[in-house]
Amino acid sequence: MINSQNIVARSATTLPAPQARDNVVEVAKLIDVSKCIGCKACQVACMEWNDLRDDVGECHGVYDNPMDLTAESWTVMRFSEVETEVVGGNDVSAEKQLSWLIRKDGCMHCAEPGCLEACPAPGAIVQYANGIVDFDSNNCIGCGYCITGCPFNIPRISEKDSKSYKCTLCSDRVNVGLEPACVKACPTNCIEFGSKQDMLARAEKRVNDLKERGYEQAGIYDPAGVGGTHVMYVLHHHDEPGLYHGLPKDPRISPVVGAWKGITKPIMSAILGITAFAGFFHYITKGPKEEPTDEEVFGEGDDHHRDSREEEHRP
Repeated sequence: MINSQNIVARSATTLPAPQARDNVVEVAKLIDVSKCIGCKACQVACMEWNDLRDDVGECHGVYDNPMDLTAESWTVMRFSEVETEVVGGNDVSAEKQLSWLIRKDGCMHCAEPGCLEACPAPGAIVQYANGIVDFDSNNCIGCGYCITGCPFNIPRISEKDSKSYKCTLCSDRVNVGLEPACVKACPTNCIEFGSKQDMLARAEKRVNDLKERGYEQAGIYDPAGVGGTHVMYVLHHHDEPGLYHGLPKDPRISPVVGAWKGITKPIMSAILGITAFAGFFHYITKGPKEEPTDEEVFGEGDDHHRDSREEEHRP
């Protein structure tokens, strides 16, 4: 835990957050996919800084390696070979061209994090005032509800210790004024880091540049369904985010999580309360349950069964 005074939300608790500091600037990481060359320097830097060593995988005939996020690979490069509209004049707009769309995948650090909403372990997931969503593994119980709650399918449970892991946005580096390791390692500066306000301004400028070059659908991926994110993308095909290896167009927290934490929880609490009250009322009106006598069980004169029962209870 880097700074408990900057925590604005904790999982599974109703205690109010510290209010003394109100001048913390929201941060954000901006990933311009139009500049990405897929070198995977960000993957290496992430594992190096966080001292992670994933298993050596196998070649599956694609550039993705590993094929998915794991408890030891908190960010992976996604390569998508797709057909897109030809960028140029109207005379060729109906034709298709082959495009490589490369996206750095990892935690989006949602302003309204579904993982935190779903987590039943007190303090296992926290959100800092600067927007970073972090996991405290000491409090994780490995239930996997954070995976269910995440609209981007990011957290992974480790087979080694049954705890959940994901990108921390290098919260330890950010806390001392450094940029995340992936930003530091990127050779094309397609990953930038700073205040969210500054990153939005840079993204807007880049989107305008892309539109001037013919990418009319260029835009900023900062989905409102999760309150915005602190990891944003500049996409040249913003109208079709699914082209970038299934990036959801309108991510939202699962209604199952909302029902569990919103409706089901107070209903279950009410049922438990009614059950406890009914038991107490029965005790007051009927008294404690009494053990029936041998005469009530076996009847008058049944000495054989009475002797057998006394024999069973004899030490």
